Amino acid sequence: MHAKKLNVKLPQNLWSFIWHFLKPYKRAVIAYVCLAMLAGCWGPFNSMLIKYMINSLSSLQTEDVSLLTWPAMLLVLNFIVFDNFTWRSVAYLHYKFQPVIKNQIISEVFRFILDSSQQFFHDNLSGRISGQLNTLADNVERILHSISQEFIRGFSLVMIALASAYYVNPKFFYTLALWFLAFSSFSICMSKRLVKLSDIHTDSELAISGQLVDSITNANSVKIFARRIYEVLRLENSLLLTKEKFKTKELFLIKISSAQGLLIAIMLGFMIYFLLSLYKNQLITVGDFALIVGLSMEVAHMTWHTMSQVDAFNQAVGKCKQSLTNLIGPQDIKDKKGASNLLVTRGQITFSDVTFCYKDTEDLFQNKSVMIEAGQKVGLVGYSGGGKSTFVGLILRLYDVADGHIMIDGQDILAVTQDSLRKNIAMIPQDPSLFHRTLMENIRYGRIEATDEEVIEAAKKAYTHEFISKLPQGYESLVGERGLKLSGGQRQRIAIARAILKNAPILILDEATSQLDSVTESCIQESLWELMQNRTTVAIAHRLSTLLHMDRIIVFNRGKIVEDDTHTILLNSGGLYKTLWDSQVGGFLLAKQNDE
Repeated sequence: MHAKKLNVKLPQNLWSFIWHFLKPYKRAVIAYVCLAMLAGCWGPFNSMLIKYMINSLSSLQTEDVSLLTWPAMLLVLNFIVFDNFTWRSVAYLHYKFQPVIKNQIISEVFRFILDSSQQFFHDNLSGRISGQLNTLADNVERILHSISQEFIRGFSLVMIALASAYYVNPKFFYTLALWFLAFSSFSICMSKRLVKLSDIHTDSELAISGQLVDSITNANSVKIFARRIYEVLRLENSLLLTKEKFKTKELFLIKISSAQGLLIAIMLGFMIYFLLSLYKNQLITVGDFALIVGLSMEVAHMTWHTMSQVDAFNQAVGKCKQSLTNLIGPQDIKDKKGASNLLVTRGQITFSDVTFCYKDTEDLFQNKSVMIEAGQKVGLVGYSGGGKSTFVGLILRLYDVADGHIMIDGQDILAVTQDSLRKNIAMIPQDPSLFHRTLMENIRYGRIEATDEEVIEAAKKAYTHEFISKLPQGYESLVGERGLKLSGGQRQRIAIARAILKNAPILILDEATSQLDSVTESCIQESLWELMQNRTTVAIAHRLSTLLHMDRIIVFNRGKIVEDDTHTILLNSGGLYKTLWDSQVGGFLLAKQNDE
């Protein structure tokens, strides 16, 4: 399977977005419109044939009834062609293109989301993102395959009905046309209010979805703090609010429907009045009477049904626009046009006058310059919030610098593709989150093309093979959502195995052994030390004893590098590093926080 290009450009405007997916299927779109228009012809043509047959019956003798054979056959043919054939053809187009277009929408938007910045995922709950993606796909499908055909069919039917009514008598045309304009204007005007109420109801439902995901994701914390009742009551308050929003919307819909029914009754009353008056004066035939009554009922039913689709259409459009606004916003982190692939020959990392701050905060780094030589093993230490994680996040380009440059082997990371940058960096996070997939798949994520033997070898080096082998399904065991079936130490060892398998020229360790017991840590440190050889390594550590063999240690404090040297020299200098070292008990850094 060939992976498609990840840098997807999608329109944020709804109609441009829809056309983006319809454009490859122009012929199918034209056929769909034509078929839907033909479907609208069935009712009016039926009424015309019935008119002809009634008029013929009133003038024919009994023995001449056979002359109605052709009109009767046309009535049957009309059903076959304009009703059965058109709808079956429309259904075939749905069958052929509906799943294809929907899958393309989900696939391309998903790829777009994966290319979003780290900040996007910090600002949005995962359940909300997936919910909005499904809402977008479902409602675009609804607009294309359900609502649009009703609009086209309704338009076709009304146009033919108006022309037929005018042919019988202009009074019927004007009555029908004026009623249609009044009914449509009223319905469209009211639907705007209905859309607002529907949006409010939808927002409350999305809030409940996000709340459910948040509580279920943190189910362990709920149990630990005995907050089950609190979470249930919190949810029930939101459910009550959603119920009130639903009742407000539905009551308004009942009022609209009642007014629409009254308008239809008024139109039928006028039509029957004109019919009786004109028939009394012998200006219309019995067949005309039947035709106008049939057309009036057809137009009334179709217009009411179509206007209900206007409400559905506006709701679908509102949901789509809301999802597009949240999902297809400007991407903070994106590849420059013509970005090249990063080529790492040595692994030198250079920060040159880098300035960076998080959104709506003061600068964390100001004109920071530092060079990590190729193959050098560097430790990062300092109080929490000092800038260590931000430093490695900038190397990975999870955030973009406000000013200055970060270069790897002389190549500005802003000028290379994000994929090529990250393929050259292996990272072992402090709290790794695994996929709800097998252990084999989770380790192989480091290098997708790796063989089973290579995966197992990496697992052995990370001291995971033993515990995996004891599981009933071994490497085919599922790890649960975010790897919750495993202990923190086991998840960390899987992450280490994944990094070993990746074998990238640059290695980043973020408290890579913090959740391991002392015996396992001692064994894995040897594997990590072997992994560090001949590659540039940046290691964040609060357990300072793990950095004793680093080539240099960089000490951060409030976004500034306050010390930078070897362990021995820093210890003898009496600065912040010595303070941190002296504050440790058994190799752990006490939880001392900056006053910021």
